[in-house]
Amino acid sequence: MTAPGKAPLIRVQDLTLGYDRHPAVHHLDGEIAPGALLAVCGPNGAGKSTLFKALTGNLKPMGGSIDLGGARPRDIAYLPQAAQLDLSFPIDVFDMAAMGLWRRIGLFGTLSRADEEKVHDALAAVGLGGFERRPIGALSGGQTQRLLFARLMLQDAPVLLLDEPFAAIDERTVGDLLALIARWREEGRTVVAVLHDFDLVRAHFPQCLLLAREKIAWGPTGEALSNENLARARLMIEAFDDRAAACERVA
Repeated sequence: MTAPGKAPLIRVQDLTLGYDRHPAVHHLDGEIAPGALLAVCGPNGAGKSTLFKALTGNLKPMGGSIDLGGARPRDIAYLPQAAQLDLSFPIDVFDMAAMGLWRRIGLFGTLSRADEEKVHDALAAVGLGGFERRPIGALSGGQTQRLLFARLMLQDAPVLLLDEPFAAIDERTVGDLLALIARWREEGRTVVAVLHDFDLVRAHFPQCLLLAREKIAWGPTGEALSNENLARARLMIEAFDDRAAACERVA
């Protein structure tokens, strides 16, 4: 990855998100500073992935606003949950990784020799050198996640959103991918990750948003993940009523 453009300051103000007029995130306020390393934590159903959909422009707010600080869509790279990848699709490791270049070369563009070298370098950086012509369906869970990180690297974006990047992968792969994230931060990129392992968050992510349909805490990780805040987050989710009436439509 090359030195990125300056990462933007991202602000959300009174942000409410949902589906079919049923809110999933309520009145969220906060800022993601340029170059931040932020974990988004919370119980299942807390709205973490919903927030990512909004930040990537795939979900329109029901209320409030998102200010991306002038960032363009190509400035935000998104790593979806590995479970969303169709491993039966007939594509090999090289071509899957090369999809990270599509915003620059277009869907039907041709890779230059320099582009091909970038793909090889990205695969080598994640430990998949020599796997280029292996079908993606032949990869292990950890290898699949390494491939997704290689594709993400090739997008070369100043903002990276990672949705459960360490789910169901081996400890060695987690360590290698954490080293990549640390390097991205050193380069001045903003990294925001949905995570469930609180010990990992405390060890590697200095900032944390604890979400439970609304903001429980947003700030230094040690404070955000206090026992009191975690208990409050659990209670908030347990008390939430999915059968509540829909909100009035926002103009």
